[in-house]
Amino acid sequence: MLSVREEIARACREAGRDPAGITLVAVSKTFEVDAIEPVIAAGQRVFGENRVQEAKAKWAPLLVRHRGLELHLVGALQSNKARDAVALFDAIHSVDRASLAEALGKEIVKQGRRPLLFVEINTGAEPQKAGVLPQDADAFLAACRDRYGLAISGLMCVPPLYEIPAPHFALTGKIAHRNGLKLLSMGMSADYPAAIAFGATHVRIGTAIFGTRAKAEPHPN
Repeated sequence: MLSVREEIARACREAGRDPAGITLVAVSKTFEVDAIEPVIAAGQRVFGENRVQEAKAKWAPLLVRHRGLELHLVGALQSNKARDAVALFDAIHSVDRASLAEALGKEIVKQGRRPLLFVEINTGAEPQKAGVLPQDADAFLAACRDRYGLAISGLMCVPPLYEIPAPHFALTGKIAHRNGLKLLSMGMSADYPAAIAFGATHVRIGTAIFGTRAKAEPHPN
């Protein structure tokens, strides 16, 4: 935990940024309560999960025991889980299609909860990945606002695994800038210093905090 915070501070110094402008999202997907408790004890307050059902089961007791925690959904979200996602999460990083935007808009009105919303951009146009293609981003963001009544706060991206991440961070930042969005969810354990250099406001760190995951990756929500 300490080494990650020190690296964030170093990356901010090099980029001429204030570390207070970076939200560290500790991605606790697949890790159990006994692995999360020490991270909370070390002062971490913002956590990320990939699956709605896993998060509901795991975080119910933690949220009772610990006040002031934030829970972010950083994985793919099925439209039929929008109700539970709006009820549980303080931020959703994976808005990526019209059906989900519509479902979220209805649940936000119904529940009166307004999580931070990020649109996911598939900067590498990878067919196996979720996300809006860069050339479709402006139109999708306009539809989120005008058709579905969503207040989108920022963009999220996951660069292709074997490509240099910097161009993908730069592209995401460019799309955000021209759409007046201030938040950028970019950077994971292997590349978050580069993401900070390109304006990331939220970095999603799992392995560097919790260690290597022993389990296979769960299916998306």
